[in-house]
Amino acid sequence: MQKVFFLSTCSTCQRILKELAPLLEGFELQDIKQEPISAEALDWLRQRVGSYEALFSRRARKFRALGLHEQSLDEADYRRLILEEYTFLKRPVIVAGEEVFVGSGKKEVAAAREALERRQHSR
Repeated sequence: MQKVFFLSTCSTCQRILKELAPLLEGFELQDIKQEPISAEALDWLRQRVGSYEALFSRRARKFRALGLHEQSLDEADYRRLILEEYTFLKRPVIVAGEEVFVGSGKKEVAAAREALERRQHSR
């Protein structure tokens, strides 16, 4: 799978996509606001990254607004919340074959860039 899950209204996502654009040729871009992530895709991602919590964004405005920061959440909660509300998916999520890169941290974006460059050179 070659896909990027992102939010078009997120300036950080826009910046990262622009930065990686030359390496994302042939990738499917899915705006999670327009087309929410499917349960199947979320479950597949979880298998790759190890947990739904790793895919969950605590930065989402609704995290505090709903009082979730005061609750003890488990894996089922994280899965349900991501499927119910697109803003809870940490983004962007870059899927390059079996490799998955989640979030906008410098290390994560650098690792994605490195993997994408490797894939491009191996063609």
